[in-house]
Amino acid sequence: MVGYDPETRSVSAVEAAAAGSASGLVTRVLISPLDVIKIRFQLQIEQLSSRNPGAKYHGILQAVQRIFQEEGLGAFWKGHVPAQLLSVGYGAVQFMAFESLTKLVHNVTSYNARDSFVHFVCGGLAACTATVAVQPVDTLRTRFAAQGEPKIYRNLRHAVVTMYQTEGPRTFYRGLTPTIIAVFPYAGLQFSFYNILQQFSEWAIPAEGKKGGNVKNLVCGSCAGIISKTLTYPFDLCKKRLQVGGFEHARAAFGQVRTYRGLLDCIRQIMREEGPGGFFKGLSPSLLKAAVSTGLIFFWYELFCSLLHALKSTDSTTRKEG
Repeated sequence: MVGYDPETRSVSAVEAAAAGSASGLVTRVLISPLDVIKIRFQLQIEQLSSRNPGAKYHGILQAVQRIFQEEGLGAFWKGHVPAQLLSVGYGAVQFMAFESLTKLVHNVTSYNARDSFVHFVCGGLAACTATVAVQPVDTLRTRFAAQGEPKIYRNLRHAVVTMYQTEGPRTFYRGLTPTIIAVFPYAGLQFSFYNILQQFSEWAIPAEGKKGGNVKNLVCGSCAGIISKTLTYPFDLCKKRLQVGGFEHARAAFGQVRTYRGLLDCIRQIMREEGPGGFFKGLSPSLLKAAVSTGLIFFWYELFCSLLHALKSTDSTTRKEG
């Protein structure tokens, strides 16, 4: 049901937006702790190793224990309000744009809307559209997840006012360049591999085994998330480093801090000081998050689309009978 298909029932743009926002909301609640750990790893300059005495975080379990001891259980949902705004807004815009773009491709070009290349391009463009729309909220989410104790920002309103007054409106779009560079192939690969894996499952799984469609959506989405995240991860790390620029005083308790003049300077400094492995800091929780979040996003999206279609069918039947 993801993407326009002339041979089966398709969702409208409004239904896609509703299902996308709902799937983003539910998924965000479940994966927030992994997101916080991933961001902490990405922002740490020191090597993620217990052999490095200056490293605050060494691994996932150690990070969970330390964050819990120092900041409490609520720390795993730091920045949850802007994160939810991000997920709901991103999910709505991305899926609405994707469904509209695949339908447009089918109607005005000779390409098959179910082709994996079409899903790659449309998925990338849809993600870019959604990214520009929610980038300010993403920056706020990163700031909240990155700050330690005592907190620099008391709440969302205080963060917006403080950032605007001290750093100007452009600060809300810090890291936009690497985000756009990364999000097009990342989302494109997500949609493309999800489509490929769905087609493969249709071929590989016998007819009597196709009843567990929801589980299949979850597995296909998880695999697509792992593949796409691994291939585009360095850009995500650079984005996070750039988003906390001007926020160095709040990072002092976490170890060394760096100031980057832009994407190329960020890449140069990471390569010089941290080596190639520096671009993959936090990859393990990120892959875990990507597998869980992407699987759940597609799972919930397909489920909510089915529910909306069932409600619409029931309503139509009731009107005819009436």
